[in-house]
Amino acid sequence: MNIIIFGPPGAGKGTQSNFLKEDLKMNQISTGDLLRNELKKESELSKQIRNIMDAGKLVSDKIIYDLIEDKISDINIKNKMIFDGFPRNIEQAKNLEIMLKKHDQNLSKVLNLKVDYSVLIKRISGRISCPVCKSTYNEYFDPPPQNCKENKMIKRSDDNEETVTKRLKTYDNETLPLLEYYKNQNKVINIDAMKQIDEVRKEIKGVLKD
Repeated sequence: MNIIIFGPPGAGKGTQSNFLKEDLKMNQISTGDLLRNELKKESELSKQIRNIMDAGKLVSDKIIYDLIEDKISDINIKNKMIFDGFPRNIEQAKNLEIMLKKHDQNLSKVLNLKVDYSVLIKRISGRISCPVCKSTYNEYFDPPPQNCKENKMIKRSDDNEETVTKRLKTYDNETLPLLEYYKNQNKVINIDAMKQIDEVRKEIKGVLKD
């Protein structure tokens, strides 16, 4: 079984992917992780990626496809993959289908993590961390304990409402159309990601075992 975990920024895709690795012994395929792992190598591709990133440019789809196909071709993780953050558009989705078919695999399900945008904005813009204990909290949903409140909380500059709203608009325009594409293939399963993290974990585990 290969699945895509789908949803807007802040929906909990990475968190739930990590749970699936534990619960169902699946393997997370994240483009960010693939790029970071490749950069650690002394390969020609790593040099090429580093030069592109140093120039402030985006890595091409061709490079992303090569990195993903390298994972898809690994017999040890065949039909045990979670695609997190990929594909991001219909063209990438079609290329993923080609790569999977080439290696005698297919896509089983698309888990759509549904969260109200008003909650997502608070989830992301409310993120803070303690400079002393390094623990992460949320101003709205998980405020720091008294001993941490005495310290000046750290907040990332891009964790603000304006930036988050722009990211959600980009998601609506560029990535959300993918959902209709997969609905037409009867692969989408909606997950209520407004619930507590463990409840979402339990729901996903249940639908994948059906």
